[in-house]
Amino acid sequence: MVGRTDTFLGERYRRIVRRKGKKRAIVAVGRSILVIIWHLLSDPEARFIDLGADFYARRTNPDRKKRNHVRELEALGYHVTLEPAA
Repeated sequence: MVGRTDTFLGERYRRIVRRKGKKRAIVAVGRSILVIIWHLLSDPEARFIDLGADFYARRTNPDRKKRNHVRELEALGYHVTLEPAA
């Protein structure tokens, strides 16, 4: 049910399904829901704020990703020259 929603948990489910399969994704998202519920019940001041379905997309910085890939290739002994795709 969560996998069909346009929320952080829905996106988390879809990301895990691609790597691990449906059953493991259901368990992982269920655990995330339990952790959220525990925090909400243990702290009366806590409020739930959904991070949004685009949370992971906003966190990926293209420059950082490019730099990390270049660094990994250079660590393997390659000389890297980047050119923009036409």
